[in-house]
Amino acid sequence: MPQHVIVTSYSPRWPGLFEQEAQAIRQILKDSCITVYHIGSTSVPGLAAKPIIDLMPVVTDLARADACQAGFERIGYEYLGEFGIPGRRYLRKGGDERTHQIHIFEQSDQYAIRRHLAVRDYLRCHPEAAKAYGQLKMKLAEEFPFDIEGYCDGKDRFMKELERKALEWAE
Repeated sequence: MPQHVIVTSYSPRWPGLFEQEAQAIRQILKDSCITVYHIGSTSVPGLAAKPIIDLMPVVTDLARADACQAGFERIGYEYLGEFGIPGRRYLRKGGDERTHQIHIFEQSDQYAIRRHLAVRDYLRCHPEAAKAYGQLKMKLAEEFPFDIEGYCDGKDRFMKELERKALEWAE
């Protein structure tokens, strides 16, 4: 069954769900985990989002994260490797109706880390941009309820411009 694209109003439960999962991730990665960031739309108060918690652990070494694959699988994650982005490890939980996504980056990949945090922080500080993004996502979810590619393609130009502005702002 194709993934159902659902965008909902912001939920005050999302930060707690992030913390709960981040704690489990830290226990799996142990001392190779430097930190775990809450990223993506659920990390921006007030922003409409697909109800999927995005977590970004930063680790000392990706090989050590790879060695923890079985630990992630025990708590319900699929370990999908780079999954199209070199230097990242991508994991998802919940199958087609996923609930969590993990994007692991090595500490040395400062650009990838900075990019994700810049977008999150820009949206947190620019409510008009967050509102426009939320409205776009709601419209696309209605237009592409079972077409995640169409949904993502519809956001592509907006996201590229948002990322450009966010990185410029973060400097």
